[in-house]
Amino acid sequence: MSFMDHLEELRWLLVRSTIVVLIMATVIFFVSDYIFDDLVLAPLKPDFVTYGFFCDLAHQLEVSDICITANDFNFIIQNTDMEGQVNILVWVCIVGGFIIGFPYILWEFWRFISPALYEKERKGARLFISVSSLLFFLGVLFGYYLIIPMSVNFFATFKVSDLIKNQFNLDSYISMFKTSLIACGLFFELPVIIYFLSRLGLVSAEFLRKTRKYSVVGILVVAAIVTPPDVVSQIIVSIPMLIIFEGSILIAAIVGKKKEIIEKT
Repeated sequence: MSFMDHLEELRWLLVRSTIVVLIMATVIFFVSDYIFDDLVLAPLKPDFVTYGFFCDLAHQLEVSDICITANDFNFIIQNTDMEGQVNILVWVCIVGGFIIGFPYILWEFWRFISPALYEKERKGARLFISVSSLLFFLGVLFGYYLIIPMSVNFFATFKVSDLIKNQFNLDSYISMFKTSLIACGLFFELPVIIYFLSRLGLVSAEFLRKTRKYSVVGILVVAAIVTPPDVVSQIIVSIPMLIIFEGSILIAAIVGKKKEIIEKT
């Protein structure tokens, strides 16, 4: 295929993926009441499952009490734009459509790159889509049940003065919500990305090991920012991210050894 033919294939890939996302977004629109009340806005309630989990964990470990009460959520979510709630509804539907349609987008991506792969590698399409989708959904759940509620808890209880009352804008919360979900979902794709970069020779296990200390510090800083000022919650948030990073190093090492064996033979 010529370069223009590849661009045409890429264009249709984007068109088909966009159509699927819009279809999923339309489905979400018809259940938007449930999506907003029971999912999107749930982390704003003190009885959210994550807050209860941390409270029970604190009691079991006999550490400082980090239970969330209604007084800690002494704030309101307000809309100040005329078209604000309409825009929020549209964006939540689109983000939800992207998350649900992610496996199909992966399948389209695989179809696009498969002509450049060997026959043996093409047979791994099902494994690639399954593993990548699973990691993405795990990342979304990680963001929803840990990053978002911990961020809400931090910003809701943080004060520079008792004279200032928190009145958060709806757009600000939704922006944090969708960014956290998508960012965590894509971060959990790191092992898959490292696999392909290792196959191309752009990343090696040795390079990742050299940058490990910087990556660990970065992960701990992120965990410290989005969690309350206690060690337990910081460890709980940082452990999955550290596992993902260490798993990426292991994958790069395996790919590197396979390449060495092929080169020797």
